[in-house]
Amino acid sequence: MIRVQTEAVLNILAFPLERVDLVRCPAHQLENSFNTVVARREAVSLLLEIGPITRPPEADLSSRSAGLMALGLKGFDALHLASAELSGATVFVTVDLRLLRLIRRFSDQLPVRVMDPVQLIEEIEQWTH
Repeated sequence: MIRVQTEAVLNILAFPLERVDLVRCPAHQLENSFNTVVARREAVSLLLEIGPITRPPEADLSSRSAGLMALGLKGFDALHLASAELSGATVFVTVDLRLLRLIRRFSDQLPVRVMDPVQLIEEIEQWTH
């Protein structure tokens, strides 16, 4: 499963930037800075250089993150999802199965769709065929 998800993520990252807007925000860089595996931290840092960085208003980000935490999301999960929402993302992609299960319970309260990378690739393949 990890290999399939990795391949899906790499396919998403390979999409032409005129077809897919990747949203990255300071929360990605902050969480990655805590990664103790140097090679992984450096590889993720390179990926985080793709596309512009978005900076949602701090007050809005704090408020929305708190609301998501009240629904059961943990710190960085809430921060990432709030950042995606406030940046205008239409899809939030994660490989975290625990997070996906939790979000399914209140997905009707979110302005973004949440899915794993394999689901996104499958959906995109349906659009192009």
